[in-house]
Amino acid sequence: MSLEAIRYRRGSLSILNQLLLPEQLRYEPVDSVERAWEAIRAMEVRGAPAIALVGCLSLALELEAGAGPAGDAAELEAFVDERLRFLLTARPTAVNLGREAERLRAFARRRAQSPGVTAQGLRESIIEHIEGLLEKDREDNRSIGAHGARHILQRVPEGGITLLTHCNTGTLATAGYGTALGVVRALHEQGRLTRVFCTETRPYNQGSRLTAFELLHDRVPATLIADSAAAAAMRDRGVQAVVVGADRVAANGDTANKIGTYQLAVAARHHGIPFYVAAPTSSCDPALPGGANIPIEERLGRELTHFQGLCLAPPAIDVWNPAFDVTPHDLITGGIVTEWGVFAPAELRQALAERGGAGAGPSPPKSSV
Repeated sequence: MSLEAIRYRRGSLSILNQLLLPEQLRYEPVDSVERAWEAIRAMEVRGAPAIALVGCLSLALELEAGAGPAGDAAELEAFVDERLRFLLTARPTAVNLGREAERLRAFARRRAQSPGVTAQGLRESIIEHIEGLLEKDREDNRSIGAHGARHILQRVPEGGITLLTHCNTGTLATAGYGTALGVVRALHEQGRLTRVFCTETRPYNQGSRLTAFELLHDRVPATLIADSAAAAAMRDRGVQAVVVGADRVAANGDTANKIGTYQLAVAARHHGIPFYVAAPTSSCDPALPGGANIPIEERLGRELTHFQGLCLAPPAIDVWNPAFDVTPHDLITGGIVTEWGVFAPAELRQALAERGGAGAGPSPPKSSV
């Protein structure tokens, strides 16, 4: 059975509850925008691309069921805008949902202003637009994997490749294949992957619970390590590149990703190992000049002091629990891998401008990294 974070068909949406992995493989229905908000906030579904998809698909589900005004296209457009604004309050750091909401609002506005458009016609076109996001994400991830693998193989033209990755950036975080794990998969499919080291990724253990589970499921050679063993693995276990995902990339290339990413970049720089960020252009936010402008979600201290009901620390201890950190662009030494190609951080702003914004336009600019 193939792993899927999201199962969708017209009128039906379910998600793999990732809080239950690896002990239980259970899909749960999402029947409303409110339920999607709860699933995103509670991290039943996570990963910037998957969050965007579940949020938008929950709106498509409501529209298919007849939610919203039925007789006036402008009123239906306003309803869609209101539902999207609500979804955006679930988690603040990942930009993908905000980007897709922005595009969807613009699409709905154009369609609502088209001569002769009816509310039903607008409803159907919005549903179709959202449904198209699933296949686009899969295609983008395949492209990210191919570009990243090609770039790494140019650095290491012979022999096997040993990688290190963080958090979960695969099928469970996307519509399929993955971003950083897409690069891992592409190298594995070409017979060039020796091994990938995955960090446990405290405090939610996305690496040990999700990435390890996913790689074992797909029979990819993998080794789980403690977060605190990453620098030692770089020095002692032949790591040749670090590949991570991203929740938001600022205009200068500064990148917000799961907490612990920054220290991996620092360690990689010290050991002379190229550090890559793999993310679709929908994760890029050219409106933010740098990483200091990225809002960083802070979560409850209990997520650090307890795990599955087990107390791991004195309950009265003060806790700082940011969900993400920002890696400065000058530490991204391998490049930023997108569906368009691999870019040095300084080149990404120009590439986005040439395409008229993140994820827009028919043909990619040439990458030069």
